Amino acid sequence: MADPLPLDSDWLRLHPLPPPDNDADKNERGRVIAIGGCLLVPGGIRLTAEAALRAGAGKVRIATIESAALALGVAMPEVAVLALPENADGEIACSRMPPFDRYDALIAGPAMGCEKAAGRVVDAVLESPTQAVPVFDAAALMALPSRRKALAGRKRPAILTPHLGELAAMLEWEADRIKADRAGAVRLAAEGFGSVVLLKGATSLVATPGGDLFAYAGGGVGLATGGSGDVLAGIAAGLAARGATPLEATLWAVWLHGEAGRRCAEQMGPLGFLARELLAHLPGLMRAL
Repeated sequence: MADPLPLDSDWLRLHPLPPPDNDADKNERGRVIAIGGCLLVPGGIRLTAEAALRAGAGKVRIATIESAALALGVAMPEVAVLALPENADGEIACSRMPPFDRYDALIAGPAMGCEKAAGRVVDAVLESPTQAVPVFDAAALMALPSRRKALAGRKRPAILTPHLGELAAMLEWEADRIKADRAGAVRLAAEGFGSVVLLKGATSLVATPGGDLFAYAGGGVGLATGGSGDVLAGIAAGLAARGATPLEATLWAVWLHGEAGRRCAEQMGPLGFLARELLAHLPGLMRAL
């Protein structure tokens, strides 16, 4: 297998993000729906939604548990919020989702704690005829092994954003086996699930179903903090909604997330910055390239 290609600013300049027309309205700039959240982490989906907006999407909607919906709507006046039924454990309880055909990208799983609940959301996405690019994160990834065939059969690849433990669950491997060959594992997952797969870590790896592999080693240890993955997944969804291909959206998201972490580390110190403090850096980083 060939060595991974380095993900750097040179690659990104050769693969620029699609610019919106100067007269584009918010719908034409890209529409995202973010499905997730639970009573234990009711604000996590807010990070995902704001990341999609900061990445340039024009319109974002949150679908989350009923008990958190009003607070999220007040906290984020820029988004619409759909209240979903919840079960006694504070997880999304319904399998019927709003129609996805009005969205350009969707993200499922952030801030959910239950694989079964996330699986119902994943099923709703996979059974929908929508052309929206799906991003599966967190608990949604844990529900994928039994849905591998349906996911791999999609015309457009999804974006999957696992850390090591989630990739182990997806492949039904021991984590040590993945540690021994991270590149081989992420390539196998991309092929098996027919998706662009991002394996997060000190060096993040991105693989395509066709076997291409990219590596990004920036960002720093400060990004290993609660909510950081929710931000990364939201960036990818926002960029996909703008018209970037799944691969471009993933690679740009990895770089923007990592460079935002670098800037936070330079300004505040290598540890102790918060996931939400990454968000304000994203527009400037996109402009810089």
